[in-house]
Amino acid sequence: MGFIPSPLRPIISPKPSVHPENVHAVPGRLFVSPSSPGAKSESALTRPPGCVIKCLVCLFISTVRKETVAAKIFVTRPVPRAALDALAAKYELEVRSDDKPIKPDQLASACKDVEGLMVVGARVTEEVLKAAKRLRAISNTGVGYDNIDVAGCTSRKIPVTNTVGVLEETTADLAFGLLLAVARRIVHGDRYIRDDRWHHWQWNLLQGFDVHHKTLGIYGFGKIGQAMARRGRGFGMPVIYHQRRPAPAEIERECGARFVDRETLFRESDFVSLHVPLTTTTDRTVAAKELALMKPSAFLINTARGDVVDEAALIEALKAKTIAGAGLDVYEAEPRINPKLLALDNVVLAPHLGSATGEGRVAMGEKVVINIKTYADGHNPPDRVLIGVDV
Repeated sequence: MGFIPSPLRPIISPKPSVHPENVHAVPGRLFVSPSSPGAKSESALTRPPGCVIKCLVCLFISTVRKETVAAKIFVTRPVPRAALDALAAKYELEVRSDDKPIKPDQLASACKDVEGLMVVGARVTEEVLKAAKRLRAISNTGVGYDNIDVAGCTSRKIPVTNTVGVLEETTADLAFGLLLAVARRIVHGDRYIRDDRWHHWQWNLLQGFDVHHKTLGIYGFGKIGQAMARRGRGFGMPVIYHQRRPAPAEIERECGARFVDRETLFRESDFVSLHVPLTTTTDRTVAAKELALMKPSAFLINTARGDVVDEAALIEALKAKTIAGAGLDVYEAEPRINPKLLALDNVVLAPHLGSATGEGRVAMGEKVVINIKTYADGHNPPDRVLIGVDV
């Protein structure tokens, strides 16, 4: 079935080569019509955002394949001009020009007449869904989807996909990097040199903790947890893990991991790495009780979600030296960081960098393409979040 094409109006920052008559300003957004002489001026820009844009378009096509409609897509963050080239002939595309979080009321206003929504670091609330009467599909550019009102989408039969399956190794790299950084005081060493304090070798300078052959405890043994276990094996670390039920025996053998109960995990581990999704059962699942079980020489690593940990309890444990330290990539109220965390010298902090590699972002787009092609063929894509929604 054919589609009624609508004008492409991609958002880019205006350049001198763009004619003023082709620029249409909307608060927070800019549009350039396809006839603009500057339409192909950014062909050298990187491709990762383009992959995701194409995925969303495919997702939209799949949801409207039974009827003829004009496609309008809203993207919550800016992308390079080159990423929009494939859409020039058919669709109206609106990309927000600010690379900052969008407020729910602003997103609701922007989505009133869109069919497709590409979510990049935004929250899709009930307020947004109520306003988006024509919304047919949501493409979330990330593995976690706690930023989307899943129940609201389910009740409206709005399919949602995410990018699970391509970021496990990338995220595990960061998690193990945080583990090394906090145990071996790498960040402290960098700061020590930059502050021009290193004038001679000292026996007791910035002594940390060994990592090799220490016990690695993994809470949540999905793909990322398994990738973390493989890194631990490379350091000769005994690996124990906990989740609701044991993993298949072949996975345990491959990862060299042993299933233990929750209390044993916290009591015996030298490093506890968190890899559970945020759900009603995992909200604040690591609190004062769990931290009190840990060794005074143990470290907590969190690259999952900030709300998995009771941050106030963690701060108290770090201050009291109940545990030796922590490496954090996520926080309860991110991007706001508790000032008490900033004042501690036994914690390494990262600004939610789990998937932040060029290769990782490209892989996210490629993975979504696979999902959408499967969906367009009339089948459920492997990474569909909402199960039971009619295809």
